[in-house]
Amino acid sequence: MKTILSTSDLSIGYKSKKTTVTIAQNLNLNLGAGKLISLIGANGIGKSTLLRTLTGIQQPLAGTVFLNNKNINTYKPLALAQNLSLVLTEKLPPSNLTVFELVALGRQPYTNWIGTLTPEDITKVNEALALTQISHLALKKHFEISDGQLQKVLIARALSQDTPLIILDEPTTHLDLLHKVSLFKLLKKLTQETQKCILFSTHDIDLAIQLSDEMIIMTPDVIVQDEPCNLISKGSFATLFKDEHIAFDAEKGKFIIT
Repeated sequence: MKTILSTSDLSIGYKSKKTTVTIAQNLNLNLGAGKLISLIGANGIGKSTLLRTLTGIQQPLAGTVFLNNKNINTYKPLALAQNLSLVLTEKLPPSNLTVFELVALGRQPYTNWIGTLTPEDITKVNEALALTQISHLALKKHFEISDGQLQKVLIARALSQDTPLIILDEPTTHLDLLHKVSLFKLLKKLTQETQKCILFSTHDIDLAIQLSDEMIIMTPDVIVQDEPCNLISKGSFATLFKDEHIAFDAEKGKFIIT
């Protein structure tokens, strides 16, 4: 299995003139090709900080992030955009873009200075639309489609960017259960068919346990990465929430209310 991104003794947090706030330290993570990897943890634990650090948006307090065996800080913006794509939960700015045009924005790292799409670019966009099963929406304006469909469009945009690593921050937020399951299964299918690595943060832990190849669990004391079955046998989920009314049932592989 090819390693796409790894960390070496990584410490994450914030620095100001007077203080340093450390969220986690000595992290040695490994994200491999063809893997669907979920990142879970309680609210405020630092998931977004970890994602920002892994993508080079935020500097680590210590240690190194390697993307394709190269320090992420040494990438120029264009080269970084050809190796890593990021899908955030922010609302799109007002525009009249069609779904096709929105997905085509993923080709910006490859187009010329006036943004003209080549036949190869158009092929990549159409492939991304087909992979996410939204080709029938191509001519729709992006504000005319549902939240679940728009989330698939944003994933298609990342696919058209054609990077070995896609990172998504809370992709199932605001979706109902049907669309959450659909999106999880789509992400799983994409890793298998494209051999890209997809890392995503989520609060839908029970679904993540069922569909992820690996999981990264963040707690105040430790961050661990492993396959869900191993994490269950180690009792890692039991440390996720410090609440007497929430317990993890290892036999059922899900959380229960006590």
